[in-house]
Amino acid sequence: MQSNEPVLVTGAAGGQQGSTGRHVVRRLLERGEAVRAFVRTDDERAAALRKAGAEVVVGDLREVTDVLAAVRGVRRAFFTYPVTDGLLEATGAFAAAARREGLERVVEVSQLAASPDAGTPRMRQHWVAEEVFDWAGIGAVHLRAGVFFENLDFLVRAGGGRELVMPLGSLDTVLPLIAGEDVARVAAGLLAAPMPECPDPVVLLTGQVLTVGEVVETFGGGLKYVDASPEEWRERATSLYGDAHVVAHLDKLWELFRLIGAHHELYQVTETIERFGGREPGTLAEFVRGRRG
Repeated sequence: MQSNEPVLVTGAAGGQQGSTGRHVVRRLLERGEAVRAFVRTDDERAAALRKAGAEVVVGDLREVTDVLAAVRGVRRAFFTYPVTDGLLEATGAFAAAARREGLERVVEVSQLAASPDAGTPRMRQHWVAEEVFDWAGIGAVHLRAGVFFENLDFLVRAGGGRELVMPLGSLDTVLPLIAGEDVARVAAGLLAAPMPECPDPVVLLTGQVLTVGEVVETFGGGLKYVDASPEEWRERATSLYGDAHVVAHLDKLWELFRLIGAHHELYQVTETIERFGGREPGTLAEFVRGRRG
């Protein structure tokens, strides 16, 4: 039975990689849930959300007055923040507003290896964000996700479909991967009324584990892997992303994968995707076919 109270979804307009918020909106609407979509800009993407049936609110996640207005009358929410500066500022504003309004569940997107001693600054920030949400007492659930298929697709497209340029070392280097759609599917399942029990506030999400060689083979089309040096990668990424925060995070992330190589305890497909998302995780091959279809 659906609730009359809307589910608040941040990042609802979607970005160039993952777009989990937009997918969550769609999944919740399909379930018959009322959705309040939080967007940064009232543009054509916001118009599409309204057309789909969502209530749209415009604001800045780092500005608590905007967030307070958005959470009013809400008991369930999805929180995501792009890979750029401002994560902890937005987390603090959202957690404070959610606590004040008495939210009962906030599902937020984190990273697979978030911890206080994680290998990238962004992962460490995600761990702090998890702690803040927990302290707020708002029923937080943390989706610790692997590398999105969309992240790799972006880099393949940047290479014109001919080259995948990354500083990952050998073709045998292993990557824990997931479709942004599957992260959203799990989030929607956890937010739908009646809310399912989730005894562990940390939900690990990996849909497929592939080597770099298998990634290249799956994309196909004559794609070749170019093992760039860290210096070459940083220069290329600075031009490609135009955001120092993104470059710093990915630089360290790819270094971690390169150093780990093939074996890590987190490199395994997780049953939580099927449990909360309602189906087995999608594969990279399915994702590539969908992109080309």
